[in-house]
Amino acid sequence: MLLYDSSSSKDIEQIFHTHLVKYGVSYDKAAKVAKILGSGKPEEILTEEENKLVTEACQEWFINYNRHRNLRQIIASIQPKTISSS
Repeated sequence: MLLYDSSSSKDIEQIFHTHLVKYGVSYDKAAKVAKILGSGKPEEILTEEENKLVTEACQEWFINYNRHRNLRQIIASIQPKTISSS
């Protein structure tokens, strides 16, 4: 099942690549994984190597994404609150 019927494979690859790199996956690994994910192939027909690469990159992305989200929450909680005058 494809979740992105209206977008081209290249557009999907670019989106995956951008998000993977944004959260710390190396440029080259992100490019390979984005190509795999952008192809739209079901997980069942990926090779063992492709599956391993995608899993590693997604785990790396997940860890860094959560770290970034947690830091944003901490920063937001310690920033001075603006007091509105009445």
